[in-house]
Amino acid sequence: METEDRRPLSALTIAGSDSGGGAGIQADLKTFAAHRVHGLSALAALTAQNTRGVTAIHVPPVEFLRAQIDACFADFRIHAVKLGMLANASVIHAVADALWVHRPAHVVVDPVMVATSGARLLEPAALDALRERLFPLATVLTPNLPEAELLLGREIPDEAAAREALRALLELGAKAVLLKGGHLPGTGARVDWFGDGTQVVAHSHPTLNVNGHGTGCTLASAIAARLCLGDPLPEACRAATDYVHGALRHAYRPGSSEVSVLDPFWRDGPSPV
Repeated sequence: METEDRRPLSALTIAGSDSGGGAGIQADLKTFAAHRVHGLSALAALTAQNTRGVTAIHVPPVEFLRAQIDACFADFRIHAVKLGMLANASVIHAVADALWVHRPAHVVVDPVMVATSGARLLEPAALDALRERLFPLATVLTPNLPEAELLLGREIPDEAAAREALRALLELGAKAVLLKGGHLPGTGARVDWFGDGTQVVAHSHPTLNVNGHGTGCTLASAIAARLCLGDPLPEACRAATDYVHGALRHAYRPGSSEVSVLDPFWRDGPSPV
């Protein structure tokens, strides 16, 4: 007779660290915690980073990355995996190999390529590996417009082009795409488009005059957390966009630059001062 597995559903982030605490692994774990979901991490890259920019990147050996991933799956009941900064093709292949073995229920792919500061976080040669190995595993892909332009090799200047890009991104293999439209000029609202091949849903929020750091990481990890809580994918994406808007509305500046860090615990009380 099988015994009931009483372990809570956990979310695993495989991404890069942010020594400044505003993005990457640090933002992911805070977001999981804010949703009351147990968070796990496997560091695919380490950055020397603050609100002013990225000054150095170190990529650990892929054998160590695989050891981290295997250790997490050996002990925890992982329901959703969030992928962020994976740096190069070797890292992408190692992650894909591990996911093919462990087969988590959900994989949220945030194709991190360029930091807010402009620093390149993905080697150009890794684009093909990203498309070929990870997109077919993705429950949902969450690119912003500049990332979508790099993936598709074309500009996305307006909403019509964004909707066409959504269809083209789906053809790359992911089950669904949440295309983040915050970089689109000339709109009074931030619009994110969700598509899964049967529907396209626009999630609109008022534009905030905030230079936010870590929005993409927070959004993808919020989707993973909502999936662990049992939301269907369209609802998980809607709830995650609402959550990020609130975290951005309560953002604060812990550093000396004009960059603001999202408050993942904005529902629990005042932001840090």
